[in-house]
Amino acid sequence: MAMKPPSPQSRYVTRRRFLRTASGALATLALAGCTGPRGVFAPARPSFGRRPESIDTRWPIKRVVYVMLENRSFDHLFGRFPGANGTSVGLELGRERPLVRCPDWLPGDLPHDRAAAMAQLNDGAMDNFGFGAFGPMYGYSQFAPEDIPSYWHWAENYVLSDNHFASMLGPSYPNHLFFVSGSGGGAIDNPENTMVKHVTVDGQKLHFKSWGCDAYGEDMFVLVEDDHGNVSKHSTCFELPTVGEQLSEREIDWASYSPEPHQPGYIWQGYSAIPGVYGTELWDAHAPPVDDLLMDIGTGSLPSVTWVVPRWQLSDHPPASTCHAMNWVTRIVNGVMESPMWEHTAIFITWDEWGGLYDHVEPPVLNGKRLGFRVPMLVISPYAKRGYVDDGLADFVSPLRFVADNWDLPYLTERYEQVHNYEHVFSFDRRPRRPDPLPLVDCGDSPWVFPQEHEEWPTDIEPKMPTFPEERDLPDY
Repeated sequence: MAMKPPSPQSRYVTRRRFLRTASGALATLALAGCTGPRGVFAPARPSFGRRPESIDTRWPIKRVVYVMLENRSFDHLFGRFPGANGTSVGLELGRERPLVRCPDWLPGDLPHDRAAAMAQLNDGAMDNFGFGAFGPMYGYSQFAPEDIPSYWHWAENYVLSDNHFASMLGPSYPNHLFFVSGSGGGAIDNPENTMVKHVTVDGQKLHFKSWGCDAYGEDMFVLVEDDHGNVSKHSTCFELPTVGEQLSEREIDWASYSPEPHQPGYIWQGYSAIPGVYGTELWDAHAPPVDDLLMDIGTGSLPSVTWVVPRWQLSDHPPASTCHAMNWVTRIVNGVMESPMWEHTAIFITWDEWGGLYDHVEPPVLNGKRLGFRVPMLVISPYAKRGYVDDGLADFVSPLRFVADNWDLPYLTERYEQVHNYEHVFSFDRRPRRPDPLPLVDCGDSPWVFPQEHEEWPTDIEPKMPTFPEERDLPDY
């Protein structure tokens, strides 16, 4: 498919041009703003479809917000949660090992590629999470309730799924394809040989990194596995139908918020790997910068379906701070709760894979394909059951099935039929619950600066922190 890709520095140019040049009744609608999350006047996000409240839905949910964080297992975050299938003691090569308390920042990342997943699975024994530079110290770790008060509060007062798995036994890339399409296209690992591209715009040097159709590098490929177990190389573009395209065909508005191409975390924008979206008008209209998210929540202008991936530093990806990531998600949830959107919204919050961190539940096999390690899923809504621990089998396709059933869309893949749609975690016959926004936590230093030492790390440890090019205009998250 021939396409003209947008330049990395001008992503979402259609929206910004629209806000500058719109006229007449449409301009009046688009530019009628309100006070944003930081007390500044903000224009409302322009609509690229029918108003959410005007569309008939199966349930009283008119908006879905689907947030995907990074790299934490269920036992790591909720292993101590009462009534959930968790544990505070792991297995290491057949021997019990207590899970230590995890510090907010880790000194480095843990192994979590496809090879690490297979090694840690260990033929179903689930007992080999202690390798790599930092796995021996933190592969068997978990947070205490007081470390993650927002997550704990939502689990106690809304819904926590303890039988929810990543869609693919592997790292981020295939799971982010499932996030938007219900399929991983056979991908089993992250792209290989992608490089950072340096571009200069208005005298400013930008550093561009992608895993999608706009990836840069030589001999780039993604390993894919077919139904017979044959592994081959594939480009970083996947011809997969997506939920966003389905919605647009029905004039239902949607958005996929992610970092911009020159910001760390853009690699997780799943729609950038879909040629039916990337480089088209759909991309211009529906792929806004994640830095606009809180503003758009503040103006009450989220579309019917919203996907969200964070900047890297706010993603919860080790070694980044869990506290700062939690605060960012808390601002999202608080913003929705404090807006008129709350009474008809469902928020799904999950983590894209396990990140090399221990979990004791062996992932099941569906149609010959093993799911990924267990990760938490929180469901927050005025209709969500209070303190409900959901043990139904689910993966990243389950919220997509909820979207399909709510807006009467065809199922894109057979996975939809193999997992539930979360209907049972809601009480739609009851009045919507009042919002209960939460205070932010004092996380200490800035999320944008990685520490070189930490009081909770061993004194003899040599941290291996990620380095990013200098970023300007960092948001007040």
